[in-house]
Amino acid sequence: MEDGDEIMLDDKKYEMVEILRKINMTRPVALTLACLSDGCELTSRSIEKATGLRQPEVSIAMRYLLDNEWVEIREEKKNEGKGRPIKLYRLVVPLDTIINNIENDILSQNKSILENIERLKNLS
Repeated sequence: MEDGDEIMLDDKKYEMVEILRKINMTRPVALTLACLSDGCELTSRSIEKATGLRQPEVSIAMRYLLDNEWVEIREEKKNEGKGRPIKLYRLVVPLDTIINNIENDILSQNKSILENIERLKNLS
């Protein structure tokens, strides 16, 4: 996708963002993930335009997605002039797998909380 191409988040993607927010994902990560969920390769600028996020917010979201090994970055040299290469981002893990990872993390956290509550009950 060229930088001039406009991408838009539809109602389904906004609903995805709302659900991700309800399970404690940050707004920038949820928006960025929704943007990339179609499997398209996007520049950070096109993500900014589609989501209304600022560049630092997209960078922080990308760091989270990279840390989880959900995205890859490809650099492409600019056609004209000098300057930094353009970074292109793409999901490398299917959205279903990402959702399963989130689910497993939440289940694990809740199990730990319940175990701590049981220990508290035993101590009282």
